[in-house]
Amino acid sequence: MVTDAIVGRQLRRYVKPMAAFTLIEILLALTLIALLLTIAAPRYFSSLERAKEVALQENLKILRRAIDHFYADTGKYPDSLLQLAEKYYIRAVPVDPFTETAESWVTLPPKNTEDRGIADIRSGATGQTKDGRSYADL
Repeated sequence: MVTDAIVGRQLRRYVKPMAAFTLIEILLALTLIALLLTIAAPRYFSSLERAKEVALQENLKILRRAIDHFYADTGKYPDSLLQLAEKYYIRAVPVDPFTETAESWVTLPPKNTEDRGIADIRSGATGQTKDGRSYADL
């Protein structure tokens, strides 16, 4: 019996009681996390929109340049965007970042009525950029 008491005291010396968080501490931590998220989330979503705008402008620039190169090489405009990829002017038809499809591009015919094909391209997305311009006007 005495040995059990001695062993018990020795065990208590090495085994510390478990520490736990109180409800107040957990609520305080969750409140701080929520406060930080309310500050960071709008900036994050704003930067996502800006990234899509930049990607759209870059895709339009690449497609327009490919159309111009195709016209300079062949003397005619391409019949479809897929023809640009088939002739290796672009690797693939890029995706419109707002509609998330390559099928939504709006193609414009040449100003000269004798020519056929695609002379310019616009986005099929609805909405406006942060500075108020329509996506179709980029």
